[in-house]
Amino acid sequence: MDARPPESPDVLVVADDPLVRSALLSLLSSQSLDVQGVTPAGVDEAQADVLVWDLGSDARTASERMQQLEDAGSQIIALLPPGAPAAAAFAAGARGLLLREAATARVLSAAVHAVQAGLVVVDPALASSVMPSRDRTPLAEELTAREQQVLQHLSEGLSNKEIAAKMHISDHTVKFHVNAILAKLAVTSRTEAVVQAAKRGLVIL
Repeated sequence: MDARPPESPDVLVVADDPLVRSALLSLLSSQSLDVQGVTPAGVDEAQADVLVWDLGSDARTASERMQQLEDAGSQIIALLPPGAPAAAAFAAGARGLLLREAATARVLSAAVHAVQAGLVVVDPALASSVMPSRDRTPLAEELTAREQQVLQHLSEGLSNKEIAAKMHISDHTVKFHVNAILAKLAVTSRTEAVVQAAKRGLVIL
């Protein structure tokens, strides 16, 4: 008989290292979750409610993998090594941020169910990286109300097309606002914009 709760989510473990992948599969299976494992290259062909994504043991390598999270477009729990940029992972679309060494069976299971329910899960050790700081140094040019609204949507991981639909404006107008935001925050990418905005307390993560 299937011991899973009626609405238990399907989980996909994403990890390059086969040993890590196997360990995570074992942990999640012990919590009565339906789970399968793939490498990052296999994400596009798999279906799941929540992705548990191991970003590796090296902080620099983890940073280089952030784009993969953004491309996945799913509910993701990122497992981060010490020193990895948690805010960048959040900006790339992760809605769960856990340190790899803290990823016990119970913690992973709780995070999976929380993220599936639409909540954000952040390891306490990573909270300072994604919560607004006290940096209130004024910008050279303040954001307009419209730009602030677009920026908040960026922090939610929405694409230009999704922002346009939510705000009832054209894709071109969204692109114009995004470019203005990048210029005012003195950054060159959407991810950097969200990280910088979070540090300044301009967005709610």
